[in-house]
Amino acid sequence: MASAVFFLDLKGKPLLSRNYRGDIPMSAVEKFPILLMEAEEESWAVPPCFSHEGINYLYITHKNLYLLALTKNNSNASQILLFLHQVVKVLTEYFKELEEESIRDNFVIIYELLDELMDFGFPQTTDTKILKEYITQQFHILDLGPRKPSLPPAAVTNAVSWRSEGLKYRKNEAFLDVVESINLLISHTGQVLRSEVLGSVQMKCFLSGMPELRLGLNDKVLFDHQSNTGAPIRSAGGTTGKSIEMEDVKFHQCVRLSRFENDRTISFIPPDGEFELMSYRLNTTVKPLIWVDCKVNTYSDTRIEIIVKARAQFKKKSTANNVEIRIPVPEDADSPKFESTAGKVKWEPENSCIVWTLKQLGGGRDFSVRAELGLPAVKDLEAEMSRAKRPIKVKFNIPYYTTSGIQVRYLKITEPKLQYPSFPWVRYITNSGEDYTIRMS
Repeated sequence: MASAVFFLDLKGKPLLSRNYRGDIPMSAVEKFPILLMEAEEESWAVPPCFSHEGINYLYITHKNLYLLALTKNNSNASQILLFLHQVVKVLTEYFKELEEESIRDNFVIIYELLDELMDFGFPQTTDTKILKEYITQQFHILDLGPRKPSLPPAAVTNAVSWRSEGLKYRKNEAFLDVVESINLLISHTGQVLRSEVLGSVQMKCFLSGMPELRLGLNDKVLFDHQSNTGAPIRSAGGTTGKSIEMEDVKFHQCVRLSRFENDRTISFIPPDGEFELMSYRLNTTVKPLIWVDCKVNTYSDTRIEIIVKARAQFKKKSTANNVEIRIPVPEDADSPKFESTAGKVKWEPENSCIVWTLKQLGGGRDFSVRAELGLPAVKDLEAEMSRAKRPIKVKFNIPYYTTSGIQVRYLKITEPKLQYPSFPWVRYITNSGEDYTIRMS
């Protein structure tokens, strides 16, 4: 429960504020920059909340802004900080960029949004799709002609605040994508030093009415409590096998957490359109899906030879698309010559690297590239290459494949009033993460 919310610039000067409860003097914000400076001097890790004279200060930073909430009660700090992040998300979707200038240019609509986002200090409607139905830029244009009063959509007064009533589609479909990103750090010998799989279940729903959906996965915890019955899945790939254990599972607000805690059933009424149903993390060791071996040899006094071999270490039935391998080279290298068994090779002198792209790399297959590069009078090749020993970076995506082995057992769709036939579709995709790197020898 927040008493007031402030938008401040980097100097701590208020740009906009909303007082919800009136139990805290608005002048209390003037002490925030001083308290923040004192906290920075006392510790290198500044906490996101601190108290002074019975007032709690909770804040987040976004670009050149501070979003600050003040409260006097023993409130849930996590809830308030999460609300501030949601405010950033909503305003960013409205104005594309949230910064000091956009706050000054749109203060009228921000006040209206703050009134809907929170009521008497309690978070209310925080779904941007619903807010955009009745709070728009056009709402503030002066119109001298007669017009009907603007009424909030039914979702605002409904228990299901993320979905409007009366939705109708000729063909009722639900698309579910299981997307996993794999981050790996691999030594030059092929040993996995660090691995992490970040996954998300993304949905796109075009369903009429207020449908009830039930999702069954082969997660170890979930599957022990679920039945295998449900609507047939039109699957676009995936893997079968043993159940898996997920960590750090996070759900969209539409998921009934009470039911999930009781019987581990993922049951929900979905928002209309695209949304992320859940995200998870797997901290298990996985083998490299694409292994890159790189060797550097002295070709002559002024030239070096780099031999790169890429191998797909997954099953033959799968194919990696849009593979990009970035091999670092010395900064003063020039006059490159390339020979490759597949794909295209180009030199990026501004980034001091060779970029090798393969449109497709089938499972179990391997290709190679040989590059010759000139160096200005090589005197100490080891010193030159040590400066170029940045890791090799790999990008790819593998459709119809998941690293973890997660599988959708069923996706059941029911609409008690309309009782229409529905068509669920499931697809699996594995991508390289932001940190898929291989160290050079």
